[in-house]
Amino acid sequence: MLYLLYGTDTDKTREKARALVATLRKKEPEAELFRVNSEYCSDALLQELAAGQGLFSSAYIIQLSFLFEKPEMKEVFLNRLEEIAQSPNIFISLEGDVDKKTLLMVAEVAEKVQSFEKKKTVGKAEFNIFSLTDAFGKRDKRNLWVLFQKAIGREASPEEIHGILFWQLKSMLLASSCASAGEAGISPFVFRKSKGFLKNYSAEELQNLSSKFVSLYHDAHRGIHDFSIALERLILTL
Repeated sequence: MLYLLYGTDTDKTREKARALVATLRKKEPEAELFRVNSEYCSDALLQELAAGQGLFSSAYIIQLSFLFEKPEMKEVFLNRLEEIAQSPNIFISLEGDVDKKTLLMVAEVAEKVQSFEKKKTVGKAEFNIFSLTDAFGKRDKRNLWVLFQKAIGREASPEEIHGILFWQLKSMLLASSCASAGEAGISPFVFRKSKGFLKNYSAEELQNLSSKFVSLYHDAHRGIHDFSIALERLILTL
């Protein structure tokens, strides 16, 4: 499913996106949320997110921010347009100006298209939350903690940070037990990267971390501990 929010009023576009995410998460409180911008996005990542499923929910919520700012990423998005629109996961695409041809292509398959117009302003660069996965995979505890603090400062939720780290952990577990990306059911890009991270963790450590991530999620939602504090403590034990 795809929603396109576009136009020159980026403040209103972001505000609408936040409201839409809040509404969707009320319906699916355990849905994992991902935010992807043009700096990190790739064809392999879009393919992975379109086909993937959450651990505790049947769907992901994926916010794509201003991919069209990079022509190559716009092309990647449009090549995956049908796949994204038909995905069981929910994609919310935020864009600035969109040309008529592209708008018509998206409107044909999107659940909703909405524009927000005013004089164009330069928005603040978004934090790349996927940078946490590299620090986690490399077992760079100090950098991971710094990035965790930045993510919290940019209003990323503990659930979102937990989701992206657990996604990387699951990819590493699959890479450790499978001979190929096809067997693992993940993209070649994610498989190769996760395979390279395996030198930093033993098989036992990965299994223990998986159990800790699952317990942390459920305990936080039961009110046993504060999600953000518990996640920070887990990061500091790496």
